[in-house]
Amino acid sequence: MSTPTLPFPFANWQLQEQWAQSLPMDANTSPKPRPVDSMGAFVQPTPVATPQLLAASAKLCQSLQFDPRVLADPVFAPVLTGNTTFEGFRSYATNYGGHQFGNWAGQLGDGRAIVIAELRNAKGERQELQLKGAGLTPFSRFADGRAVLRSSVREYIASEAMHALGVPTSRALWLASTGDSVVRDRYYDGHPEPEPGAVVCRVAPSWIRFGHFELPAARGDTALVRQLADFCIAKDFPHLQSHRDENRYGDWFREICERTARMIAHWQAVGFVHGVMNTDNMSVLGLTIDYGPFGFMDRFDSQWTPNTTDHAQRRYRYAQQPAVGFWNLQRLAMALGSLFPDPEPLREGLMHYQHLFVAEDLRMQSAKLGLTSYPKDVVQGFAELLQAQALDFRLAYLALQFNGDLAETSYLERPDQAAINLWLADYRVARASHAAPFAHNSRLLPHNWLLQELIESTEQAAAQSRQASDLHLYLQAMDTPTTTRYPSHWGQMRPDWASERRGCTDLSCSS
Repeated sequence: MSTPTLPFPFANWQLQEQWAQSLPMDANTSPKPRPVDSMGAFVQPTPVATPQLLAASAKLCQSLQFDPRVLADPVFAPVLTGNTTFEGFRSYATNYGGHQFGNWAGQLGDGRAIVIAELRNAKGERQELQLKGAGLTPFSRFADGRAVLRSSVREYIASEAMHALGVPTSRALWLASTGDSVVRDRYYDGHPEPEPGAVVCRVAPSWIRFGHFELPAARGDTALVRQLADFCIAKDFPHLQSHRDENRYGDWFREICERTARMIAHWQAVGFVHGVMNTDNMSVLGLTIDYGPFGFMDRFDSQWTPNTTDHAQRRYRYAQQPAVGFWNLQRLAMALGSLFPDPEPLREGLMHYQHLFVAEDLRMQSAKLGLTSYPKDVVQGFAELLQAQALDFRLAYLALQFNGDLAETSYLERPDQAAINLWLADYRVARASHAAPFAHNSRLLPHNWLLQELIESTEQAAAQSRQASDLHLYLQAMDTPTTTRYPSHWGQMRPDWASERRGCTDLSCSS
């Protein structure tokens, strides 16, 4: 039975089908999980019981020139979860592989994400709408293609909060409950239980990942690697189209390296740990995508990862993220090797990543301290102080910015005030000659304990069939830095209860 359709309501945008018209697609439209040789498969979202809008991003609606009242219209409700699709567009899931925790995993693909629209406006800007949690696809493997409300709230908030922080990221247009239950063993401890289901509408100019190139390369399909590279350049890097043929691929790879370096430097600056930096979770546009077991540090710990699956190896810990970014780019370079008779442009791109990351990291870390130049002893000294004195990553920088007491931001009962004073003396000297406006310091971050509060209030809203006002309030607070109209404890140190409560510090991949 076909899915009913609705006319497309985005007045300033046109629907396109670039992926399906430019790349090979599987002729089989069944969502049954299976190996797929092409770049994707047409698939319809699986209908849910009762679609209900919980939240919509006012900022993203504004940037899309889209009236958010449309989302609340009952006529639009079936589109929120894919019960209804748009006329003139064939929804699809894409095919990719990837290295997971350092090991080649083979075919992965969009196991629960379905693209429901490709948009283009008169300026040539492009966006793609993707429903996460919309049901089975050929790439679901042994899963159900669904998402729980818990993980959907986290992705919705994180996407929009990261954008407010200036971090390159995918966006979230709306969050909807489904009225269905989804069974998950959230802690992998043998105790699965039903949770409320949800769908989040993710938005990005492109969802092409490193893994999209790795899969055909691993299968020896060099022609498809070239076809996908040409498609990616034409669609997502059109400014490179005029470059000479012998330079275009090298310039393209260099820009991917550059965007990745800037993205990870931003992560380090705001204390964000992705938690699962597999190559299939890396965007060629240098966007933060696939918000799973992520976390924002409260107590500074360079070895911290929020992903319980990674606690033994700590491959994706905070301090290791820059090196993992380089390793992932090496895997992409290997996948693109057939495009380069001489691998020197690939080596140059990787070197560019290393040099640029160091420069961007120093620049951003210095800006957090209100310094114009890069006094390494001061910047590195503060990182050591953060670790040794167990300072709150966010609040310690704010204390410097607003003349607060660093010792009050420590999680230790008795921080070493002498060590703090010694660093502060060097810092004051640096500020005297290199003062600059403070940057990259936020009074609010979506820490996991705060997200847990928002999850619980949203679950109540979903049970009562109403919109989640706390999500709207939080995003308002993130978007307007001068406002103080939010619960005061949102901006305080991690509460004692959160240090032991499951889901408030570390998380599993289960979602």
